[in-house]
Amino acid sequence: MVLATSPEASAGEAGGSPSKVRTMLEMRRITKRFGATLANDAIDFSVMQGEIHALLGENGAGKSTLMQILYGMVQPDSGEILVANREVRIESPRDAIAAQVGMIHQEFMLVPSLSVVENVVLGLGHTGERLDLAAAARRIAEISEEHGLSVNPWDKVEDLPIGVQQRVEILKLLYRDARLLILDEPTAVLTPQEVTGFFNVLRSLVQQQRAVVIVTHKLREIMSIAQRVTVLRHGRLSGVVHTAQTDEHGLARLMVGRDVNLHVDKPALAAGKTALDIEQLHVRDHLGQPKVRGIDLSVRAGEILGIAGVDGNGQSELAEAILNLRKIESGHVRVAGEDVTHETVARHHAAGLAYVPADRRSVGALTSLSIADNAMLGRHRHFSKRGLRDLRAIREHAAALMKRFDVRASGMDVPAGKLSGGNLQKVIFGREAMRAPKVLVVEQPTRGLDVGAIEVVWQALIAQRAAGTAIVLISAELEEILNLSDRVAVIHGGRIMGIVDAANADATEIGLMMAGATARTDNTAHNEVQA
Repeated sequence: MVLATSPEASAGEAGGSPSKVRTMLEMRRITKRFGATLANDAIDFSVMQGEIHALLGENGAGKSTLMQILYGMVQPDSGEILVANREVRIESPRDAIAAQVGMIHQEFMLVPSLSVVENVVLGLGHTGERLDLAAAARRIAEISEEHGLSVNPWDKVEDLPIGVQQRVEILKLLYRDARLLILDEPTAVLTPQEVTGFFNVLRSLVQQQRAVVIVTHKLREIMSIAQRVTVLRHGRLSGVVHTAQTDEHGLARLMVGRDVNLHVDKPALAAGKTALDIEQLHVRDHLGQPKVRGIDLSVRAGEILGIAGVDGNGQSELAEAILNLRKIESGHVRVAGEDVTHETVARHHAAGLAYVPADRRSVGALTSLSIADNAMLGRHRHFSKRGLRDLRAIREHAAALMKRFDVRASGMDVPAGKLSGGNLQKVIFGREAMRAPKVLVVEQPTRGLDVGAIEVVWQALIAQRAAGTAIVLISAELEEILNLSDRVAVIHGGRIMGIVDAANADATEIGLMMAGATARTDNTAHNEVQA
């Protein structure tokens, strides 16, 4: 176990002098069981005043349980919590707020049809005959200006960009005078520019001697914003380190107990003929609203085309339309020259298309079935003899998949729903990759995965590229897009804002395109890979 020394000095660097810094939070020997699963095993966790502290760990390491205990959503079996050196009993989020502890969830808790001020005061107990919204709005404006949040109290939430909605969540906590803020994956839906502005807000908060806990898997961001990091592994404390005394590789080792390759070395691109051609595609969502607006794209064999953009800008509808899982209003999808626009999913598979969806549990797998059965989904005829299941072939195929993609389970008969997110993703990805497809559409391949599983998925994608597969990579993680892609197409509002070579891509320019602030007019990389 690695233990940081002198947390007061670290917090002092964040905004206050070490002599004035005190402990904001102590969680002592926190233990929590869910049946036979020990989620938290006597964990100690402390945060100093004026500190940005990151909480890191693999899937299932116990991070969420620990923070849910702190916010009163789950009760510990044993242990104690001290806030500002005073022991508190937190049995509900209301108790947490009373103890000046606030939490911003990854899914925002806002009412879109209400204004900012209405959302901020929602849920607060008020006395008197009339709620004075004007007075509340003045106070919100003061807090917004004090912390550089730039939020108009009278704006409707539904009209605000995602980054501003997140600031509204922060305003809610500051209006309630939260001194300790817990942020769950706070940059998951932000553009690079919004991340920079968001980090400036966090630095402003700790300069006031508040404290911030960030629960995230983004090691680079942790190194840039946090003073200390607490790492959990298998429900136990793996270490507490200063970011000034470690690096991304050191944090990854604490997470998974081994060295992890965090970067991808791609061989020089040797792209072949056009494998996927999308022409003037128009698609509507389930409410009948336009979501894909005249997209033109082409991908060549042996090339990875990354689709970068903030979630909700038509990426999912594009992926579904390519497979004809969503009705195409107009346009064409061609695989190796064959028009499959309105063909069945089975015909898409026969033409050489494979798909790894973002929703691995509801769409990508039948979770009640075994790993072996999930490994052969969609290929029943291939694994049958005279109309009967070929059990030997099915099990040989599953064993080969589990070995090749490092699926960790007690056996191939384990129900897929019992697997961790990372292992289930490896089953789904392996199933599609072992079709030897001409075109592979992959949506959010590493969302929610720890660094160990990310490493496996990334290497598998590069292996598919080397095998000559044309890959459409849709991801909200810009770092992932830039690491893996040969070209990057940026989507905003259902339109392609620009296409750039990944090797020469500028993150600032891509961020502006992701926000819809600018578009490339010289999409020379559009239909050809640049030499």
